[in-house]
Amino acid sequence: MTMTERQSLARFEAENSPEGLLRRYARGRVRHFVPRQIATVAGSLALALLVSLDVAFLAAGLALLGEFIDCAVLYRVPALLDRKVPMRRLYLLSALTAGFQAITIAATVLIAQWTALTGEASLFSFAFLAAAVLNAGVVQRYHPLATNIRNTIYGLTAIAGFGVEMLNGESGEGLVYNAFGLAMLAFIAYVFLRFVDGADRRRFEDSRNLLVGQEALERAIEELRVSQAEARQLALVARHANDAVMLLDSDHRILWVNEGFTRMKGYTPEEVLGQTPTEVLAAPGSDRGQLEDVARTTIAGQSVRYEILNRTKDGREIWVEAAFAPILTPDGGVEKVIVIERDITEAKLRAQELAEARDRAEAGARAKAAFLATMSHEIRTPMNGIIGMSDLLAEEPLSDQQKLYARTMRNSAEALLKIINDILDYSKLEADKLPIVAEPFSLADCIRDAAGILKPQAREKGLFLDICHETPLPALVIGDSGRLRQILINLLANAIKFTSSGGVTVTSRVTPGDAFVDIAVKVADTGIGVAPEGAGRIFERFEQADAETTREHGGTGLGLAISRQLARRMGGDLRLLPPDGPGAAFELTLRLARVDVGAEEAPEPSVQEAESVGPMRLLLVEDNATNRLLVQRYLEGEGIEVTEAEDGGVAVDLAQRLAPDVILMDMSMPVLDGLEATRRIRAAGGPRPWIIALTANAFDSDREACLAAGMDDFLAKPLRKTALLTALAHIPRQGEGEKALGSSAPDGVSGAPTSSDEAPTWKSRQESGTTSGRSTRSSAR
Repeated sequence: MTMTERQSLARFEAENSPEGLLRRYARGRVRHFVPRQIATVAGSLALALLVSLDVAFLAAGLALLGEFIDCAVLYRVPALLDRKVPMRRLYLLSALTAGFQAITIAATVLIAQWTALTGEASLFSFAFLAAAVLNAGVVQRYHPLATNIRNTIYGLTAIAGFGVEMLNGESGEGLVYNAFGLAMLAFIAYVFLRFVDGADRRRFEDSRNLLVGQEALERAIEELRVSQAEARQLALVARHANDAVMLLDSDHRILWVNEGFTRMKGYTPEEVLGQTPTEVLAAPGSDRGQLEDVARTTIAGQSVRYEILNRTKDGREIWVEAAFAPILTPDGGVEKVIVIERDITEAKLRAQELAEARDRAEAGARAKAAFLATMSHEIRTPMNGIIGMSDLLAEEPLSDQQKLYARTMRNSAEALLKIINDILDYSKLEADKLPIVAEPFSLADCIRDAAGILKPQAREKGLFLDICHETPLPALVIGDSGRLRQILINLLANAIKFTSSGGVTVTSRVTPGDAFVDIAVKVADTGIGVAPEGAGRIFERFEQADAETTREHGGTGLGLAISRQLARRMGGDLRLLPPDGPGAAFELTLRLARVDVGAEEAPEPSVQEAESVGPMRLLLVEDNATNRLLVQRYLEGEGIEVTEAEDGGVAVDLAQRLAPDVILMDMSMPVLDGLEATRRIRAAGGPRPWIIALTANAFDSDREACLAAGMDDFLAKPLRKTALLTALAHIPRQGEGEKALGSSAPDGVSGAPTSSDEAPTWKSRQESGTTSGRSTRSSAR
């Protein structure tokens, strides 16, 4: 519908509303004021000629007075409506002025009839009234109340005029004629007014219906135009789309295909029309059951999408993603089916390649894990002997030169062990297999333990090692104390390694919050520092400040990379601070949860000395003679009866015959490995010895496998004397409950706090974990 036509319909509705009809009535009455006075002038002339000039002027004056008052009010009606004067008030006012105007006309008629000779003015009077009635009736639809008031007054005037005739002595015969004449005029006026009113109403309805029809027609034309435009666009899309489009009938026979179908499949429309897609496109390897399922589903009126193997005209096999969309009839039947197919052959190939690449990557990861496990075991096994024997050698009375040799041998072995541990930790981080635990621990103890481990190295180099708490530390926080200690040990070890004079300062600062505490630990040294050009890559794996540093100080360059990743895993960060004087400074930041005072529990103290072991029978199952000798030497003087077995098979037999209290069980052995030997010992029944895994395999999965096989504890190689004696001291005795598992080897960082012979010399209050800002120094100078 056009804008003009919409305005015409709106204008038509407005003009024929009650307010619009009142406006039109007022304007029409005012506009036709002069034509209406023709009858007034004619009547006045007749009265002037037949009666007198005075009567004529009186009648004309009355008629004009009523017209002027009525038109004066009607002239103001449109403006008053625009000023929002209530329409009902104006409607009643205009009806009142219409009645006044009718009264003046009636008075004029009665004057004419009263003053005329007997019977001579009756026809004139009744004709004048009939004209007035007809004039009032033509505006019936515009102002029904005004018309009814006028016609009522005119009817009463006719009756009054008939009474005047009787008073003037009109004969009976004349009265009858006048009565019939008056009735005929009334009937004619009634029929005329009914006809005019009906015609006016029909004209209104016809005009309105015409406009409504025009609106509906224009809307239908607009919808048709839009539909045609959309149909043209859809036809263009279907015809020129890269995807293949098919239109099938209810029997799945092809009715139409687009150009994309020809490009994709090679068939022209003429070659496929009337056939089913299965007859034309099915490849030898197509899934027939799938094709039958497509037919059943679409016949049921359901849309479906499948990946289908097709064959092209030239014999190539391609994969397509086909979407079937049924078009339903009003009664729910399937009229047609639209099929849109997309070539996904390349995507399938890429997906297959990605799957193969993933399989290769997983196989490589498994091979890497197996390699690391094997290398860890193969390297840790001889290192167990080197470190253990060097520890035993250091306990013997030696000359200064011999002590230097023993200490150098032990330090070199521990450096090699740290390299192994770094590589294993980084591999676990890359595989997201390094767990972060959340448990209460003492922050002060953790910092003290880390420093205690490195204090002997600082003392050997003549360096001080200070701890300063700038703010009081909370008694307990929740986090991974082992990983935090590992980070601190890495930072302290680097600081000591790259410092030749002066020392290292550990500064802690805590910012308390509602549920968390923000912790910042700064490790600063007076060493060689970090060159500006190396600062940007110092946290990258296998990176150190420069090649000269690597040659002089050694190391893998993994420590800082591991430490930063661990810090970020725990929700914090590790960064190199800008240089402020000699040396380097690193800042570790963490956010740890607070522990409610009511829920605080004191953490287990660090193991300072091995507990008393007491007499027991021990079965040592180990295929490596050096390791057997090392354990024998560790247990000398402890009152332990040791029996040796070189493989798991012998161990199963000895366990049945000797009924030992404890079995140290190696995992990797000939004949029968430690896991299977443990299962057989547990399955045999009888006395239940305490079985401790003794293995060079250092992965968490190895520990889990040992416990799942029925072992009770786990000790990793290289085996330290303190760790072994602690594990033996925690074995449940007769009538006792089960004790905690033994500590991990000292090189572990996720177990219990690491022991240190130097720990008791620290001055920080154990109960609070703070020094109130005072530092504690260890120095060999």
